[in-house]
Amino acid sequence: MAHTRIRKFNTKDTYPEQNLDNDLCQAVITQGGKTVYLRGQCPQNLEDAVNINSHDPVEQTHKVMQNIKQLIEEAGGGMEHLVKVVVYITDVRHREDVYRTMGKYIKGVYPVSTGLVVQALARPDWLVEIDATAVIPEE
Repeated sequence: MAHTRIRKFNTKDTYPEQNLDNDLCQAVITQGGKTVYLRGQCPQNLEDAVNINSHDPVEQTHKVMQNIKQLIEEAGGGMEHLVKVVVYITDVRHREDVYRTMGKYIKGVYPVSTGLVVQALARPDWLVEIDATAVIPEE
Protein backbone atom coordinates (compact mmCIF):
# COMPACT_ATOMS: atom_id res chain seq x y z
CA MET A 1 0.00 0.00 0.00
CA ALA A 2 1.26 3.45 -0.90
CA HIS A 3 0.54 5.10 2.47
CA THR A 4 0.34 4.18 6.12
CA ARG A 5 -3.28 3.69 7.21
CA ILE A 6 -3.95 3.98 10.95
CA ARG A 7 -6.81 2.15 12.65
CA LYS A 8 -8.36 0.51 9.61
CA PHE A 9 -11.98 -0.51 9.95
CA ASN A 10 -14.91 -1.67 7.90
CA THR A 11 -18.30 -0.02 8.17
CA LYS A 12 -20.06 -3.40 8.48
CA ASP A 13 -18.44 -3.64 11.93
CA THR A 14 -18.80 0.03 12.89
CA TYR A 15 -22.39 0.41 11.67
CA PRO A 16 -23.85 -3.11 11.99
CA GLU A 17 -27.40 -1.77 11.68
CA GLN A 18 -26.63 -0.53 8.16
CA ASN A 19 -25.95 -2.64 5.11
CA LEU A 20 -22.50 -1.14 4.38
CA ASP A 21 -19.11 -2.65 3.52
CA ASN A 22 -16.60 0.19 3.20
CA ASP A 23 -12.88 -0.08 4.00
CA LEU A 24 -11.95 3.13 5.85
CA CYS A 25 -9.44 4.25 8.46
CA GLN A 26 -9.04 6.93 11.12
CA ALA A 27 -5.89 8.53 9.69
CA VAL A 28 -3.57 8.31 6.68
CA ILE A 29 0.11 9.19 6.76
CA THR A 30 1.77 10.16 3.49
CA GLN A 31 5.36 11.00 2.80
CA GLY A 32 6.68 12.80 -0.26
CA GLY A 33 4.96 12.52 -3.59
CA LYS A 34 2.44 14.86 -5.14
CA THR A 35 -0.88 15.76 -3.61
CA VAL A 36 -3.89 15.88 -5.90
CA TYR A 37 -6.88 17.84 -4.62
CA LEU A 38 -10.00 17.05 -6.59
CA ARG A 39 -12.89 19.41 -6.95
CA GLY A 40 -16.14 18.00 -5.60
CA GLN A 41 -17.24 15.51 -8.24
CA CYS A 42 -20.87 15.41 -9.27
CA PRO A 43 -22.93 13.11 -11.48
CA GLN A 44 -21.93 14.77 -14.73
CA ASN A 45 -19.55 14.10 -17.56
CA LEU A 46 -16.04 15.49 -17.15
CA GLU A 47 -15.81 16.35 -20.84
CA ASP A 48 -18.91 18.51 -21.23
CA ALA A 49 -20.36 19.01 -17.70
CA VAL A 50 -23.65 17.43 -18.81
CA ASN A 51 -25.56 15.73 -16.00
CA ILE A 52 -26.17 12.01 -16.34
CA ASN A 53 -29.81 11.25 -17.03
CA SER A 54 -30.64 9.63 -13.70
CA HIS A 55 -32.17 10.56 -10.37
CA ASP A 56 -30.98 7.29 -8.82
CA PRO A 57 -28.41 7.74 -6.02
CA VAL A 58 -26.60 4.52 -7.02
CA GLU A 59 -26.16 5.59 -10.64
CA GLN A 60 -25.15 9.09 -9.60
CA THR A 61 -22.55 7.72 -7.17
CA HIS A 62 -21.12 5.40 -9.83
CA LYS A 63 -20.59 8.43 -12.10
CA VAL A 64 -19.04 10.46 -9.29
CA MET A 65 -16.61 7.66 -8.39
CA GLN A 66 -15.77 7.01 -12.06
CA ASN A 67 -14.88 10.70 -12.36
CA ILE A 68 -12.66 10.51 -9.25
CA LYS A 69 -10.92 7.41 -10.59
CA GLN A 70 -10.38 8.99 -14.00
CA LEU A 71 -8.96 12.22 -12.56
CA ILE A 72 -6.55 10.39 -10.24
CA GLU A 73 -5.39 8.27 -13.18
CA GLU A 74 -4.94 11.38 -15.34
CA ALA A 75 -2.74 12.76 -12.56
CA GLY A 76 -0.58 9.64 -12.80
CA GLY A 77 -1.96 7.62 -9.90
CA GLY A 78 -4.52 5.00 -9.02
CA MET A 79 -7.31 4.57 -6.52
CA GLU A 80 -4.79 3.10 -4.05
CA HIS A 81 -3.44 6.66 -3.72
CA LEU A 82 -6.78 8.02 -2.49
CA VAL A 83 -6.36 9.32 1.07
CA LYS A 84 -9.52 11.29 1.83
CA VAL A 85 -13.11 11.64 0.68
CA VAL A 86 -15.82 14.03 1.81
CA VAL A 87 -19.29 12.84 0.86
CA TYR A 88 -22.20 15.26 0.55
CA ILE A 89 -25.71 13.85 0.17
CA THR A 90 -29.01 15.71 0.02
CA ASP A 91 -31.13 13.03 1.68
CA VAL A 92 -30.04 10.85 4.59
CA ARG A 93 -32.19 8.04 3.15
CA HIS A 94 -29.66 7.75 0.28
CA ARG A 95 -26.73 7.20 2.64
CA GLU A 96 -26.59 3.42 2.41
CA ASP A 97 -26.97 3.39 -1.39
CA VAL A 98 -24.27 6.05 -1.80
CA TYR A 99 -21.80 4.48 0.62
CA ARG A 100 -22.41 0.95 -0.64
CA THR A 101 -21.67 2.13 -4.20
CA MET A 102 -18.63 4.17 -3.15
CA GLY A 103 -17.37 1.14 -1.25
CA LYS A 104 -16.96 -0.80 -4.49
CA TYR A 105 -14.37 1.74 -5.64
CA ILE A 106 -12.43 1.96 -2.36
CA LYS A 107 -12.30 -1.75 -1.44
CA GLY A 108 -8.87 -2.37 0.11
CA VAL A 109 -7.90 1.33 -0.07
CA TYR A 110 -8.93 2.59 3.42
CA PRO A 111 -9.18 6.39 2.93
CA VAL A 112 -10.39 8.65 5.69
CA SER A 113 -13.97 9.76 5.14
CA THR A 114 -16.35 12.45 6.28
CA GLY A 115 -20.03 12.42 5.40
CA LEU A 116 -22.45 15.31 5.46
CA VAL A 117 -26.14 15.68 4.75
CA VAL A 118 -26.75 19.05 3.10
CA GLN A 119 -29.87 20.92 2.12
CA ALA A 120 -28.91 21.14 -1.55
CA LEU A 121 -26.04 20.92 -4.02
CA ALA A 122 -25.24 23.32 -6.86
CA ARG A 123 -27.76 21.74 -9.24
CA PRO A 124 -31.19 20.55 -8.06
CA ASP A 125 -30.85 17.14 -9.78
CA TRP A 126 -27.69 16.20 -7.88
CA LEU A 127 -28.14 13.84 -4.95
CA VAL A 128 -24.45 13.28 -4.19
CA GLU A 129 -21.14 15.12 -4.47
CA ILE A 130 -17.80 13.73 -3.35
CA ASP A 131 -14.53 15.61 -3.09
CA ALA A 132 -11.36 13.66 -2.79
CA THR A 133 -7.65 13.97 -2.11
CA ALA A 134 -4.98 11.62 -3.40
CA VAL A 135 -1.23 11.53 -2.76
CA ILE A 136 0.80 9.90 -5.50
CA PRO A 137 4.16 8.68 -4.19
CA GLU A 138 7.41 9.63 -5.87
CA GLU A 139 8.79 6.93 -8.12
